[in-house]
Amino acid sequence: MPRVLGVDIPNNKPTYISLSYLYGIGPFLAVQICYELGVDPHARAGELTEDEVSRITNHLDKNYTVEGPLRRKVQQDIGRLREIQCYRGVRHRKGLPVRGQRTKTNARTRKGRKKTVAGKKGVKDMKH
Repeated sequence: MPRVLGVDIPNNKPTYISLSYLYGIGPFLAVQICYELGVDPHARAGELTEDEVSRITNHLDKNYTVEGPLRRKVQQDIGRLREIQCYRGVRHRKGLPVRGQRTKTNARTRKGRKKTVAGKKGVKDMKH
């Protein structure tokens, strides 16, 4: 398994797909990097030479923020939002959707499993 920026990328997959295993690199950017460096994006990652792997590593290190530094930057940005107590920061703190999605229904990924509340009834269920 070739090792790029401290991450083992899969041998048996094409180079552009293997590069997308790095945090901060998607399929489009992976293909773009391959063409910039003259590496065949469809060649298997296991077939890359040591020279190609080191060229990819150096290129990513110089030109892109990926893996550890990117994760750190994202966490710092979220921490700053929490600290200044803006709307987005409050939503992050409460574990609710940050970008304006509805929460009456859906939003289960952010909110977690349903918590049943005893005695909570809708307007239809109440008798007058």
